Amino acid sequence: MFVRVLYGEYHCGVGKFIIHHYFVEGGRRFALCSCHMRILGIDPGLASTGYGVIDTDGHSSRLLECGCVSTRPGEPLAERLERIHDELAAVIEKWRPETVSLEQLFFCANVRTAVSVAQGRGVAILATAKARIPLAEYTPLQIKQALVGYGHASKPQVEKMVRAILGIRENLATTHAADALAAAICHAHSLKFTRLAEAAIRRRK
Repeated sequence: MFVRVLYGEYHCGVGKFIIHHYFVEGGRRFALCSCHMRILGIDPGLASTGYGVIDTDGHSSRLLECGCVSTRPGEPLAERLERIHDELAAVIEKWRPETVSLEQLFFCANVRTAVSVAQGRGVAILATAKARIPLAEYTPLQIKQALVGYGHASKPQVEKMVRAILGIRENLATTHAADALAAAICHAHSLKFTRLAEAAIRRRK
């Protein structure tokens, strides 16, 4: 059977689409589409803000960089927030992600902890907004469900799945970096299922 393949790249607001057109004998044609996207995941906080950058093609993902921005409790609040903003802005400038995935603030019995997380989250959102990058937000339950299949999975379970998905052998530096990568992978999975759903709808029309 004769098969001819044409390849093309198309850029849009959510990433770079790779289109493969397959022409088979008889003139029939079908296409497979995959979306290449660079995602920055952020696990916000005041003492520690985790971040992780991945590339995904809709089928697999690979790690580019991950780490943690740390601040000391004895420092002035303004300086701590400035450091978080500036270091995240540097990561954005270095890797130029096409979207940012951020863990949402969840209910916390400790008001002081909740306020600290909210402050770190605010400057993370500011860094994203100043770079004009689309922002996606997911609850911890959604992130755990996407990676482990169980919304109340433990942190070690989440980190184990992060390492498995990204092919990382060694332990990650901090749990905050693991949580940030989990947020990025969650968004990659969300995009994949969204595209599958859209393709199914188009086929029915």
